[in-house]
Amino acid sequence: MAQTTPAGDAIPVGISACLMGEQVRYNGGHKRSRYCLEVLQECFAFEPFCPELEAGLGVPREPIRLVGAPGEPPRVVGTVNPELDVSERLEEVGQAFVARHRHLRGFILMKGSPSCGLERVKVYHEHGMPSHADSGIFVRVMRELFPELPLEEEGRMSDAVLRENFITRVFAFDDWKRSVENEPDYHALIQFHSRQKYLLMAHHVEAYRELGHFLGSGAHAQPLEAAKAHYLRRFMQALSRPATRKTHTNALMHVLGYLKQALDSEVKQDLLQAVEEYRLGHVNLVVPLRLINHYVKRHGSDYIRQQTYLDPHPYELALRNTI
Repeated sequence: MAQTTPAGDAIPVGISACLMGEQVRYNGGHKRSRYCLEVLQECFAFEPFCPELEAGLGVPREPIRLVGAPGEPPRVVGTVNPELDVSERLEEVGQAFVARHRHLRGFILMKGSPSCGLERVKVYHEHGMPSHADSGIFVRVMRELFPELPLEEEGRMSDAVLRENFITRVFAFDDWKRSVENEPDYHALIQFHSRQKYLLMAHHVEAYRELGHFLGSGAHAQPLEAAKAHYLRRFMQALSRPATRKTHTNALMHVLGYLKQALDSEVKQDLLQAVEEYRLGHVNLVVPLRLINHYVKRHGSDYIRQQTYLDPHPYELALRNTI
């Protein structure tokens, strides 16, 4: 089932304001992202945000950096004046942001920022030399208070696997928000799991089994909201693990199992050959999937046609052409 959004109802995604071309960096500059603005803006409604500006630091401003010892939460202080400590201010900005932005389906972050950096942000000794790496303080708050929200750095999306993984998570979370979050019974949760099963399998087969068992035996013993929270936390955590050729091949073979009775031996061999060529790295994922989708549309059951794994994001983004 192709993933689409209703007309005029693009998916709300947060983004570091500098990536939108806004001149909010410490030096008055920006880091405009062509990919975000020229490609992703076709399906995402971006909501720009700069935590440093929101914290009252102004433009231009003294640069800030993370300072601290390994194993301790770093502070955020000025690079020129270490007495400038904006740690609490940025934490409060993050807390207020999460409280107001639970509607978001993802957030694209500025690489290396002491507020927005997702990982590998340098942490300095008090005396000036880098000692280790951590996440920006705004990111740490989001991870603590909104752990299911998909996060990614704009710079890391040059990697085709990470790009596809992030956008897959955004569309899956959007499906949850639209179809499960506000529903008053277990049916919507079961239906969500039913159509996301092979996507989940492709990312984390253990979570696929664990959540299937949870819904089959333990979920109804809990209050609905507690069951939803448990499921969503584990589901989004599982999807954050990028799928590999091995795990995609496993999911593809399971999908093929639903077609074996409807296809003649020659067609089955063609499909198996396409999957094997993908597994060996000779072709990209789009090749076996296009063939499989062709036959699923003609011979597949309603159950297999509805699998989001077959079309987890708009085909026009061409995300599976390069993985």
